[in-house]
Amino acid sequence: MTLVTSPPAASNLPKSAPNGRDLDTKGASVEDILNLTKELDVDFLRLQFSDITGINKNVEVPRSQFKKAVSGDIMFDGSSIEGFVRIEESDMLLTPDLETFRVLPYDDEGGRVARLICDISKPDGTPFEGCPRQALKVQIARAAKLGFEMMAGCEAEFFLFHLGEDGAATLDTHDSGGYFDLTPVDQAETIRRLIIEDLEYMGFEVEAGHHEVAPGQHEIDFRYEDVLSTADHLATFKFVVRNVAFRNGFLATFMPKPIEGQNGSGMHTHQSLFKDGKNAFYDPDLKWELSEVALGYIAGLLAHAPGFAAITNPLINSYKRLVPGYEAPINVAWSMRNRSPMIRIPEKRGAGTRCELRMPDPSCNSYLALAVQLAAGMDGIENKLTPPDPINKNIFGLSQRERRRLRISELPRDLHEALDCLEKDTVVRNALGDHIYEHLVEAKRTEWRDYSAMVSKWEVDRYLGKY
Repeated sequence: MTLVTSPPAASNLPKSAPNGRDLDTKGASVEDILNLTKELDVDFLRLQFSDITGINKNVEVPRSQFKKAVSGDIMFDGSSIEGFVRIEESDMLLTPDLETFRVLPYDDEGGRVARLICDISKPDGTPFEGCPRQALKVQIARAAKLGFEMMAGCEAEFFLFHLGEDGAATLDTHDSGGYFDLTPVDQAETIRRLIIEDLEYMGFEVEAGHHEVAPGQHEIDFRYEDVLSTADHLATFKFVVRNVAFRNGFLATFMPKPIEGQNGSGMHTHQSLFKDGKNAFYDPDLKWELSEVALGYIAGLLAHAPGFAAITNPLINSYKRLVPGYEAPINVAWSMRNRSPMIRIPEKRGAGTRCELRMPDPSCNSYLALAVQLAAGMDGIENKLTPPDPINKNIFGLSQRERRRLRISELPRDLHEALDCLEKDTVVRNALGDHIYEHLVEAKRTEWRDYSAMVSKWEVDRYLGKY
């Protein structure tokens, strides 16, 4: 483990605090982390984890408890966390991944705070089957047995809205900008820059930030990495975006479709497999320069997309985005260049060969979403599945007869249908494990029942005076 100090990106921190990019904690020991907390004058340690719905949770400890925390001896009440355990088996351990140690880019919260991302363990130290990060690790290990490592990069879009005078959320956007617009139309450039500064301080390699299609909608892209790091980064990304927005009087939301009649927020996921240090998706001698591994992986995603939709698109609101006319995919198909199918193959080849799954949205649990995608792709490889020919026409313009002729099916139309598909897909269910699957389906069925019992303004406006 090495530590190099340099001027921080966040101006409110002293120069002795290192950027995340300058903090190499690979292979760090408990003693290494404890020494860092002293050297960087850390006051509080935040032990971060995720519940099954993808909400960031944490337990924060003071200096007096650092050794206990870093050693993985902090317990918490798992019965109070969505989808974890029953009251009679509530004690859970937080097992930190020491390589995720980072100092947060703020020192105005009662002291300097550092964080560690944790796995959840049982009191005897064995992995907890309800831990989303562990579920992803299981699929990573499965791929590793065949010599593969998944690399992934996600484009998580979000909206910025003004906070009301009482601090309540509103749907008032800060601009009327569109795709790639500039100031003064895009009034959130400053906030995006502050977000990027904080992300870089936390160790992100940010590639670009820009305004998206809808008013108030934005995207910040960061470099692809191994799939576990990407999942961790997505959890951190959501925290940083929401925190910076709140500090500047805005609400940042990863709700897929907050504004009727506008494009929703997606989380396009670029993915590939590497083997022996080389991209296993690339074969210059085959059609499209895609290897049999790539084609099997793509076929697996196509075959299981209806089954994992409830994981990658987990909200009732998710399916308000997956409708015709707003650039989001509704068709289970793939293409070389066309953006209307569910999977697109970017033109870059060689080490950059990859597929882009365009259906996920940023409300998902990043660990579970990436776990089920990897499981689906690996199933395609192991069972030598073959995808149909790519569709290089605009599917949105095809008639229903043409779609049937090309054997193009559609994604689930709502969360209820997506849960039905999940229940029938043993590959996706096995990737989640019985505990996560059962608790998640129970929570989402309850969510659907609550929604179904609501009477919306649309119904009142349409039916009240007519019937």
